[in-house]
Amino acid sequence: MASLKEVKDRIDSVKSTKKITSAMKMIASAKVRKSQQAIAAFLPYSIKLNEILTNLLASDSSFDSPYAQERENKKVAIVAFSSNSSLCGGFNANILKELASTVAEYTQIVGRQNISVYPIGKKVYDFANKSGFSVVQDLTFQEMADKPAFQLTLNLSKDLIQKFLSGEIDRIILIYTHFKSMGVQEITNKVYLPFDLIGAQEKALEESSDKKSTATDYILEPSKEVLLAHLIPKVLSSNLFAALLDSNASENAARSLAMQIATDNAEQLVTDLTIEYNKSRQAAITNELLDIIGGASALS
Repeated sequence: MASLKEVKDRIDSVKSTKKITSAMKMIASAKVRKSQQAIAAFLPYSIKLNEILTNLLASDSSFDSPYAQERENKKVAIVAFSSNSSLCGGFNANILKELASTVAEYTQIVGRQNISVYPIGKKVYDFANKSGFSVVQDLTFQEMADKPAFQLTLNLSKDLIQKFLSGEIDRIILIYTHFKSMGVQEITNKVYLPFDLIGAQEKALEESSDKKSTATDYILEPSKEVLLAHLIPKVLSSNLFAALLDSNASENAARSLAMQIATDNAEQLVTDLTIEYNKSRQAAITNELLDIIGGASALS
């Protein structure tokens, strides 16, 4: 059995840990609220862009675009979003598992040497490096994971779009964690490019049918083709930024939950150790009393 001093030291240690996890939980909770506000502020813009795009596409199903060009997959890029730090439960582990699975899937099609990983976050960068993946390095990627900024996302989006249009990359995949609620975040794996033009057209027609109304009749200047050529890249960049905001909110929610669980466990451990300490102290006092009584009896 541990000595009283050892138990007391452990209680103090656990209490110190509890203070740290409790503080981290409060910080993460504050960051979640900030992330939710950022999503709420950006959502109307993103929704309106997609609404304009789907309304334009609904009126012309024959429209084609280089952004929607399906071709044989020879080069694949995967943009994976993680955090820069740990202590956020299974948030990073789930992303890394999905990344490894996706790389394995496309390795059978194009070979590992033709797969590029864009690691948004230090954890996914370290994993990709250790796994021997072809990693695209950029100092702004870790900055994006900590502090989502639209300009940095726009720069990445332009780079990805340019490489797709030039034929340097044939398919781009996004892997991130979608924030549904404080307790629920789900892994999302979707194709970023080529753009799903048919899916957008079908969605527009479905929405138009559900509302039992005709699509908005826009007066366009310049032509629809020119407008869509500018609109689709904006939608793509907004979708990439939405994924970044989603990932950031999910990270903070996962960290808040993990720190809450750690705080609760620390509190329970302190209770158990205190009971153990009191029992040990009571036993020590009882033994001392027995020694005193035994000594007094011997003298008499």
